[in-house]
Amino acid sequence: MKRIALIVALVFSSISLAQDQAIKVEVQGSGDPILLIPGFTVPGSSWDSTVAYLSQNFECHTVTLAGFGGMEPIDFPWLPQVNEAIEQYIQTNELKGLTIIGHSLGGAVGTWLASRPNNTVEQLILVDALPAVGALMIPNYDPDVLVYDSPYNNQQLAMSDSEFAQMATMMASGMSLNAEAQQQIKNWMLQADRKTYVYGYTDYLKLDLREDLKNISASVTIIAADQPYGKEVISQTYQGQYANLSTYDLRIAENSAHFVMFDQPEWFQQQLEDLLSRGE
Repeated sequence: MKRIALIVALVFSSISLAQDQAIKVEVQGSGDPILLIPGFTVPGSSWDSTVAYLSQNFECHTVTLAGFGGMEPIDFPWLPQVNEAIEQYIQTNELKGLTIIGHSLGGAVGTWLASRPNNTVEQLILVDALPAVGALMIPNYDPDVLVYDSPYNNQQLAMSDSEFAQMATMMASGMSLNAEAQQQIKNWMLQADRKTYVYGYTDYLKLDLREDLKNISASVTIIAADQPYGKEVISQTYQGQYANLSTYDLRIAENSAHFVMFDQPEWFQQQLEDLLSRGE
């Protein structure tokens, strides 16, 4: 019996170590649990202003993903490990009646979690997030043909630091209308582990949760930015991507790019107040 107990202990310690490597979680406040998942390359600190407000009444669990925000990288495939680590965290910490707030990739991870069997997600708040971003970006989308060893990935891995910084500047300029936020987003991209940035994004493009939407019973709200395409195009895009979700509330942030919480912070907080007060 002692040997069995030792084996069980070793197994659980190995699982714990793997989860710790894939994610880091910081907890603030008390009350009903909220899990906040950031977008690609973005650390949990991107939620600082949101957590400062929410932690007054809720227990906030803020996630940072391996390879980002100063965390050490992990082996690949990256995203499946991240997903499983967060699912394990929810189960281990018995987060019942859970609200998930996820931005971009974080919203896709939240969607996956809410579609899983026996999950405890009651409310899902998706911030400018799609269930299959690859299908929107790639003509004749087929996730099976997306591989790590590709000319595009190899080119990004071979970029000099200055070349990568130029690319990061250009990309960040389209993610927020706020100049200060653009600089912060760029800094997060530069801080990211390069291999995780390149191969992790391939994992992200391969993720297609459109069929999984049929399994979601949680209340879902989508907060979408109207820039740069405008309300009509954005509405059509979300309606197409979320066609398999039986019901959801789509709220569009005006004069906002991808980082809604930075571009329209007061409006964003008002939406959270409205949505979270419903469960009180």
